[in-house]
Amino acid sequence: MKRFLTKHGILVLSAATAVAVVLSLVSFFSSNTDLLTNIVHTISAPFRSASAAVSEWVGDNMRFAEEFDALKEENEALKLEIAKMEEQLRQAEADSDENQRLRKLLDLREQQRDLKMESARIIQRDASNWASTLTLSAGTDFGVEIGDCVITESGYLVGIITEAGSNWSTCNTVIDTDFSMGAMIFRTGDVGVAAGDFNLMQEGRLQLNYLDADAAPQVGDLVVTSGLGGYYPSQLVIGYIREVMTDDDGLAQYAVLRPAVEIDGLQQVFVVKDFTVVE
Repeated sequence: MKRFLTKHGILVLSAATAVAVVLSLVSFFSSNTDLLTNIVHTISAPFRSASAAVSEWVGDNMRFAEEFDALKEENEALKLEIAKMEEQLRQAEADSDENQRLRKLLDLREQQRDLKMESARIIQRDASNWASTLTLSAGTDFGVEIGDCVITESGYLVGIITEAGSNWSTCNTVIDTDFSMGAMIFRTGDVGVAAGDFNLMQEGRLQLNYLDADAAPQVGDLVVTSGLGGYYPSQLVIGYIREVMTDDDGLAQYAVLRPAVEIDGLQQVFVVKDFTVVE
């Protein structure tokens, strides 16, 4: 035994010391649960913080998604409301334009009680190198006939009815190559014939032909329908003289006219179905 202790004494002492330390630690931690808990909490604290941060991030994103969906729905509702308001505004503008046209028509009827008219919308426009026509929404069912004059609410001549169906009609405008009507220079009383011209139609112009050589037309003169022969009403405004020319033989003059009506901007016109001849 003595020989064993001498030979292995250090190892036995070391083992005993280690056992004693382990037992002491176990005893210590067993009797100090608060410290153990503190160590566990200390070690787990970062993980709890990370978990809480992730939970908060997920919650924020869910709330953001809900709020985004709500804002999207609100935005769509506002777009719809704006569209409705814009439509109402366009309708109000159209009603205002219609009201102004009707007011002018009433004024025209007060000034020229001899005209019996039918309102019509322009439903089609046709323009080519040799023709300028409008299709109207009124036809024979409304008393419209071939040869009727078409005017604006201001009394500006648009053209003449050349075809008529039950609920439609065709108007050759004043610049159409087939248009022709007796005309008069309002200032001087000189008469001639207003007619469409192939070369001038692309410029939106027409001619005043067969003026006497001694006539004195001037640029800017107003040209109206003459009413001679009783085929068409008198005093309808055709246009204004833009240029005065003389025929090659020097025996007659003619003028280039700018129509009073803006054909491209027309939406509604009035067909003169009947009139009283004014001498």
